[in-house]
Parts: sequence; C-alpha cells; structure tokens
Amino acid sequence: MAGAILPQRFGGRGGRGRFAPVDPSQIPAYRYRTLPVSRFPELQAEYDRFRNAANLSRSKAFRDQIDPLAFKVPGDFPGARSVVVIAAFTKPMYANFLLDGQTFRVLVPPQYYTDDLNAATLRTTVQKDIIKKPESRVVDITARVPLKLLAARSGLGRYGRNNLIFVDGMGSYNLLYAYVTDYQFPGDNWTTLDVLDACRRCDHCDRICPTVCIQRYNFIIDIDKCITLYNENPGDFPSWIRRSYHHALMGCVRCQDPCPENRGIGQITGNLEDISGDETRKILNGTVDDALLKSLQRKLRQFPATGSKELFPILTRNFSVLAKP
Repeated sequence: MAGAILPQRFGGRGGRGRFAPVDPSQIPAYRYRTLPVSRFPELQAEYDRFRNAANLSRSKAFRDQIDPLAFKVPGDFPGARSVVVIAAFTKPMYANFLLDGQTFRVLVPPQYYTDDLNAATLRTTVQKDIIKKPESRVVDITARVPLKLLAARSGLGRYGRNNLIFVDGMGSYNLLYAYVTDYQFPGDNWTTLDVLDACRRCDHCDRICPTVCIQRYNFIIDIDKCITLYNENPGDFPSWIRRSYHHALMGCVRCQDPCPENRGIGQITGNLEDISGDETRKILNGTVDDALLKSLQRKLRQFPATGSKELFPILTRNFSVLAKP
C-alpha cells in the first residue's frame, strides 16, 4: 500500500529523468544502505508521530497493515548491531488470461508476484556478498518494520509526491527488504528526510490519478481514495470507483507510469505464464479447488489472492472487472 510515512521537509536530491537509464541492462539488481540499530528509537518515535496523526486514515484494512509495524530488534536476537535495507529492482509483469478465443493481457505490478530476488535469496546476499562473513547472523525483519521510512532515513531512496520511494537507477520500481545482523558496519548513514526536487515542479502523478488521492500541495496521499486499499482487500468496491479506474490485477501503478523519474524504467516488463481457458473460466465463476490454487500460485508466482480459498474471491472480483467490455 502506498502510505507509509510522511517526508518531513522539501528539498534534497532529484532531477528530471535521472532515474531513467537508456540501457535496461544498466539497471542495478539491488542497492543497499545500513544503519546502526541504535537508531531504532528515533525511527520509532518518528513513525509513532505519523501513525497517530489526526489526518491519517482510520480505515481498518489500512490500520491493520501499519499498526503492528515497529522498529524493534527481535527478542531472540539481542546481539543485533546493524540493519541492512535493500531495494531490489522489480519490473511490472503481464499475464495472459485465455478464454473462448480471447486473450486478456493483465498487468501484475511488482509487489504482487515473487521474483528471483526475494526475502530468502536476499538474506543470503546480505550474508555472502554484503557482510562477507558467513559466521555472522542475519535475520529477516522485512514484514516487521516501516520499510519506506527506513529506506529514506538510511539514504537508500527519496520520497516522491506519490509517497513512493525512488532509488537511484531503478526509480520507484523497487521492492524493499530489511535484515538485522550482529555485524557492526562502520559509520552511520543517517540522512535528512527529503523529497525529490523534481516533485516540487511536476504534477504528472497527481493529474493522472483517477481517484485524486495524490494531493498537489500535500505529500501525504489520501489513503481512503487510493484504489489499492480496495482491490487488495475483500468486499465490494465503493460505487465511486468507476470500472475504468481499474488497470491491474491488484494495486495500481498509474502514478508511476508518467513520472519523469521513471522514464524508460516502467516499460521494462516481463511475462508470466498464460492462464488457460479452463482456469480463466473458473476464476470468473469463483470456482476454486486445490488443484487450481496450486496451478495459479505457480503461474502467477504466489499472487496474494491465490494463497487460499478464502482469498480467492478477491481474484474473481478483480479480474471480473478487467474482463468486462
């Protein structure tokens, strides 16, 4: 989901088009920064101020996501000394849903499929390629901490107007991961919270957002208007969300596509395995069985709504909207 923490001041590094390499092979697979875990109390205080802000959404679905997050060393790892935050480049993917001679080509944004660079493989990367000390302990805390604030404070990335983190060389097409280790990295990368300079003179994302959740003079997006809040969670879509607003199997990347900081990056895409006509029909009918879930989990690479029969109605609802004329 888009909203994680508010950047506190304008300014900082930026520049139109600086995150758009011409040659896709030049995009880094990942970038990282480190901070001492002694910074966790400051990070927690900052996050608490945001989480308790009066103008923050009180949506249960949103609060259920952000309220459990905390900058805390795992209880079974008192010897942790440093935190490593990683941004992995992840491209948008497309899946072809086949049905009665038709092909529905559907966008699957980066955060909704599992890539080769994931929490498990990057943990190994931290140990072997970053720390380079196999005896050091590394623990994945990706699901426990506010990742965007951590990335911004470490200097790994900068906030954009759409409240996403932009990282040198990969723009906003990145996924964030975090790990604590007992290895003590030298120095401290603590950085002032800034937003991209380019955002102060650009209105691409707020003009294209169909629900107007990105505000021109406020770098906190209106979570209650963000389509992602609704298509990630079960239930009927509100009546004010028009069918034309939907363009992805889950989530939304409309604010990323026209961004000058992403120039050329969002066009680097890939393809998931085709969904057969029989499988597509079952999705539309809401007919789910274990064999179908297993097949879709493999083809859609662990797409969230294929994780259980309870979540499957989200896939049926989302795809049904996209498949209508």
